[in-house]
Amino acid sequence: MIDFANIVRQNNKYNFHTHTQYCDGHANLETFVKFALNDGFQYLGFTPHSPIICESACNMNKGDVPQYVNEVCHLKSIYGDKINIYAGMEIDFLDNWGPNNDYFRKLSLDYSIGSIHFIPSFINEKDYIDIDGNFNDFKLKMLKYFNNDIKSVVLSFYNQTLKMIEAGGFDIIGHFDKISNNANSFQNGIEDELWYKKIVRNVFDAIVDNNYIVEINTKAFNISKRFYPNKMYFKWIKDYSIPFIVNSDAHYPDCLNTGRNEAIQILNEI
Repeated sequence: MIDFANIVRQNNKYNFHTHTQYCDGHANLETFVKFALNDGFQYLGFTPHSPIICESACNMNKGDVPQYVNEVCHLKSIYGDKINIYAGMEIDFLDNWGPNNDYFRKLSLDYSIGSIHFIPSFINEKDYIDIDGNFNDFKLKMLKYFNNDIKSVVLSFYNQTLKMIEAGGFDIIGHFDKISNNANSFQNGIEDELWYKKIVRNVFDAIVDNNYIVEINTKAFNISKRFYPNKMYFKWIKDYSIPFIVNSDAHYPDCLNTGRNEAIQILNEI
């Protein structure tokens, strides 16, 4: 078992959220390893988007999973004396499919991240809609699948998150307020509304009750100066004494450290 808390506490250089050619990343595993070595990383964890039960161009195929695990093992044998390499996975939760599923439990993974990218369509609950991604696509989906009801979409996202936490089966909860960016772009100031803060508080309570590590995701920092969770919640992480890990959610090798130093500085100040 990986001692994430000790890695963070000792100020080691790490990233445990990395996407490669096995999903929607833009380089192969070895390219990421070489870049990480050159940039002084001591720990690198790979987390392809998991196979899922609906159509998605961003998620890996089930048939590629054995090859992925074997390739990470091969890279460990080559570079393991220079950098700690781990086979992880970012696992999507879709009610009857998620980190607690037997399929994932039987994989030879070092760790997993539990994340929400999909919520049920308001037109047909059997259809799962990706509410991540760019805002223009999000706007079209809001009209087509969700009747432009942003409050219900936000509540659905966080209720899915609560279900995932209750179901368990993962180590780190990934970018747990990822809906915030598109939601705030759709309705400016939505994060400041009382009902919104209440549902986020419910998520914090559930994380504490189930002893999960919170990911502070820095992927969007260079573009929108935003972290997930929003930096307004960093004090809550301190107040709740929640263990955390700062990940870049890198899809390109040169983004492995994007926003991490800025997030760590804010956390240290708090």
